[in-house]
Amino acid sequence: MYFSFIIPVYNRPDEVEELLKSLADQNYHEDFEVVIIEDGSTIPCYDVVKKYEDKLFISYFNKPNSGPGDSRNFGMRHAMGSYFLILDSDCILPEHYLASVDKNLKENYVDCFGGPDNALDSFSSVQKAINFTMTSFMTTGGVRGGTEKIGKFQPRSFNMGLSKKAFEASQGFGNIHPGEDPDLTIRLWKLGYQTRLFQDSYVYHKRRIDFSKFYKQVNKFGKARPILDSWYPKYSKITFWFPALFLFGLFASLVLWAFGFSIPVKIYAAYFLILFWVGSIETMSLWIGFLAVFAAFFQFFGYGLGFVLSFIKVRLLKQKPETAFPELFFKK
Repeated sequence: MYFSFIIPVYNRPDEVEELLKSLADQNYHEDFEVVIIEDGSTIPCYDVVKKYEDKLFISYFNKPNSGPGDSRNFGMRHAMGSYFLILDSDCILPEHYLASVDKNLKENYVDCFGGPDNALDSFSSVQKAINFTMTSFMTTGGVRGGTEKIGKFQPRSFNMGLSKKAFEASQGFGNIHPGEDPDLTIRLWKLGYQTRLFQDSYVYHKRRIDFSKFYKQVNKFGKARPILDSWYPKYSKITFWFPALFLFGLFASLVLWAFGFSIPVKIYAAYFLILFWVGSIETMSLWIGFLAVFAAFFQFFGYGLGFVLSFIKVRLLKQKPETAFPELFFKK
């Protein structure tokens, strides 16, 4: 099986340097291709790519900005591989990544897989706190950290594998962002393709570097979910409401506390205290555990508000998603 890594890039040459180094350090002994798609960057990574041309087989493309989904499709159309490995540019791979993918596909082949993410010791405390809240069972149910059921897994496009056959049948990613990965996964299911979680094929994912950027990211995630539910109601889950319900409950508990009823506030305080201790133990840092509480609040607040706003506009008022939230859609 010949692998092609598909990596869209937008103004992140420093990240590409780290990713290409980790690709050059893979302990996989067969040839593979790296496809870099410069998505209309004003700060290109071409000079970085040139540094690794003697270590990796790299194809470099520069195209007008059309979003990560369309750029991935562009890369897959121009790639030579029979199986595409899709990464975000802010990922770093452990040395065993490609060997792990190859082993998993040989033992239990699927046309689409996803892998979890992790944090390196060199990441900042904020990055580690955000990684904890995005992967912990206490915040997301572990769906991004490898604890979701292995079968019927919804791969995320920061670490996803897709066969050429499945890409051609599905036509790849749509123009919504974020939300393009569950959209593709559901369309693949409807076409009869299987997906699976490869638990040991993880990446180190740097994510956003501050809480402001993190809030904007999860707020868009929240807006995208009711849109996806309107497209694919069969795959809607009550759990998608949990961040919004958590947020409503928090504000209600504060109102009740003002009137002398403190039990709900104490329950929330206990939750955040447990989150602090679990985060501190897992990351072996009280400071990161403390930051994880803030990250969780930004996560629930941003996602919950985005979800409610989108539910009102798209599901109740029946507005067209592209009109209600044009910032979530790239023009192809």
